[in-house]
Amino acid sequence: MAGILLVEDDPSVRTALELALTRQGHSVTSYATGEEALDHIRARRPEIAILDVMLPGIDGIEVCRRVRKLDQLPVILLTARGDDLDIVVGLEAGADDYVVKPVEPRVLDARIRAILRRAESAASDRITFGDLVIDRGALKVTLAGKEIHLTPTELRLLLELVRHPGQVLNRRYLLRAVWDHTHIADSRLVDACVQRVRAKIEPKPAEPVFIHTVRGFGYRFSPP
Repeated sequence: MAGILLVEDDPSVRTALELALTRQGHSVTSYATGEEALDHIRARRPEIAILDVMLPGIDGIEVCRRVRKLDQLPVILLTARGDDLDIVVGLEAGADDYVVKPVEPRVLDARIRAILRRAESAASDRITFGDLVIDRGALKVTLAGKEIHLTPTELRLLLELVRHPGQVLNRRYLLRAVWDHTHIADSRLVDACVQRVRAKIEPKPAEPVFIHTVRGFGYRFSPP
């Protein structure tokens, strides 16, 4: 059972999703506005937040940005079908995943459980690549002695790349291994997450020394 924060301004959609997720065994707290969501997160942190992009006042993407400044709370965005710009902006803001409306509750539940599994699936060993140290047992990454805060999805992606040093991993493989997705159209999840990880671990993200792009294929972890 997960403690879920659901933020959706449409009362009928909010009620339907809350009931469906509750039936799946989750504990759901729901709100209609981003302001209420932020107040709730500050007072009682949930395990995962599900945010509709189109909210009155502070929208879902801005809520995600504000959360990311202080917390690595997993975030799923609910987006309208065809709103590719919202998806891209949301992923760049730090969202872990997205679900397109109209939402199928079983799909949303599967995405929630996949993210929570990623947050828990760390092995108890320590890997060092020069100044980059990954402690999978403690879910901790440091660079030159400074702790780097990664979301569970970002950490899972980094660990998957690290498991195959020097090998090129294509986007389809990473989607399946990190997000439990099989639809190649979701490859933007991979690209956005790689950009966020680079911004955190690379001395110069525009000139990466750890995660390299192999054009037309995917990504390769090749530490200096």
